[in-house]
Amino acid sequence: MNLKRLSCERARSICIVQTLAKLGHFPSRTTEKEAWFLSPLRSETQASFKVSLKLNRWYDFGLGEGGNVIDLVCKVSNCSVAEALQFLSDDLPVFRTQNPEPHIYEKDSCNKVTAVREISKSHLKKYLRSRGISLQVARTYCKEVWYESKGSIYYAIGLQNNEGGWELRNLYFKTSTSPKTYTFIERQKDILMVCEGMFDLLSIAEFYPNDLRNSDAICLNSISFLQKITPYFQKYRTVDLYLDNDLPGKKNTTELLKYYSNIKDQSYRYKNYKDLSEKLAGGHRVSTS
Repeated sequence: MNLKRLSCERARSICIVQTLAKLGHFPSRTTEKEAWFLSPLRSETQASFKVSLKLNRWYDFGLGEGGNVIDLVCKVSNCSVAEALQFLSDDLPVFRTQNPEPHIYEKDSCNKVTAVREISKSHLKKYLRSRGISLQVARTYCKEVWYESKGSIYYAIGLQNNEGGWELRNLYFKTSTSPKTYTFIERQKDILMVCEGMFDLLSIAEFYPNDLRNSDAICLNSISFLQKITPYFQKYRTVDLYLDNDLPGKKNTTELLKYYSNIKDQSYRYKNYKDLSEKLAGGHRVSTS
């Protein structure tokens, strides 16, 4: 059996519309038979890039070129067939019953913010709903951030950090802009909440809105910044920790409890879940009493 041939055959069946979304491109209009996009291969103001929903084929009327999903990835990413197959392999099997895990881009130096505005894109609103986050809560702490990366424009939910960088999330991408550090929300309170990620912060706002409003808060944006924020702890009557229920989170919580008498471990609130965000996305709300 020709395994490479089999891989290509399977890859060609992957939805082009879904692949374009993963690449940061969404349809301008859709009918029962086709979806129209602004071309991902060139600049244009009128959508002339068609995807046949029946045949799972694309055609760029401006270039007079078309093909299958492998051809498309090769052209958009300027990569080889082997590299395209590696990129597409994350999306097998073709049919999904759950949201895909975001593709993580660790190199953020190439990301350049081009616009920051109130969250309004329907795709971002849908993503927030899938995570159990209301638009009102998201707009309180986050923005819709448009950014350029390697010549292409993308948009995402953005949480700004203390040095002006952004943590960026959408259904398909997890990235950031430089400089990268923690986010400190200061309200001159005597309680400090500490969580790991953007959606942990938003989940706290959903589950415990009054607690969050009556506290200062730090979103680490990376567990690596935990030691950097410990000088804050002595300034507060209480420090509520919402670290992940994984090995690093538990280890760090245990160590901090040894050295700070004002720390309270709040991970019991999402017992049996990795974090509060996972619990919220699963539809299990907690008591606010």
